[in-house]
Amino acid sequence: MLIATWNVNSIRTRLSQIVDWINQVNPDILCLQETKVMDDSFPVEPFEKLGYSVEMYGQKSYNGVAILSKIKVENVKKGFNGCREYDQNIEFFLDQKRLISADINGIKIINVYVPNGSSLDSDKFEYKINWLNSLASFLDEQEKKGALICLMGDFNVAPSNLDIHDPKKYEGGIMASEIERNALNNVLKERLIDSFRIFEKNTGHWSWWDYRNNAYELNKGWRIDHIYISKELSSKLKSCVIDSSPRENLRPSDHAPVMIDLNLNEINEDFFEDEDNFFEI
Repeated sequence: MLIATWNVNSIRTRLSQIVDWINQVNPDILCLQETKVMDDSFPVEPFEKLGYSVEMYGQKSYNGVAILSKIKVENVKKGFNGCREYDQNIEFFLDQKRLISADINGIKIINVYVPNGSSLDSDKFEYKINWLNSLASFLDEQEKKGALICLMGDFNVAPSNLDIHDPKKYEGGIMASEIERNALNNVLKERLIDSFRIFEKNTGHWSWWDYRNNAYELNKGWRIDHIYISKELSSKLKSCVIDSSPRENLRPSDHAPVMIDLNLNEINEDFFEDEDNFFEI
């Protein structure tokens, strides 16, 4: 089963590019970020014609996330729904649509668009760290339920210096600070693993290139778009690929799609044979 994530930087601006890419790759599940459109204006029909159901959580001009799936979607949640710690500060995050989750064929799909944070001395940075801490609490709740998790999206964090084209230049700065990396590690808590790093240990692989200064042409990128999976899924993972080809389009998104291939049939057969692993889908 192919599962992909892509920050499209406006669903309406990039619609034809997304449709073309889907026709080439045919993912079973596609998670989108920065859709930048209200739910009632989301272009659902082109995706339904391709066989996808569409679940979205959007706002005008900013943010926005969506899940496209050819497989039955259940238990859709928008925002940090059901997270006890988050409920104490619910008003703080309601204005920004950055998380949507659903159960799809035994997997908890969680699609996120993590705040950029702007700079380490800004209020936006504090918002980013608080948001990541709430994501950690949300994941704690899913873990308690025994869920098999696939967490993906634009994290706006390079996990290590291997994920930056010039780590010395950006050392300690936004998307590369220890504060952000520690907050991300708190989300993962060693319960989730980086799909890409199972297959590729070296630097030089990017998912985002700044529009400025010919960053793509000079291959000056960052790897900030990730797919994290529960450790129990690692043996079922066949591949993880960053597809940079859409970045060569006219008026492209500044991000590239990332996708994994999971042997889902094997997951269902093996995992659910053990009654101790049963969880409510």
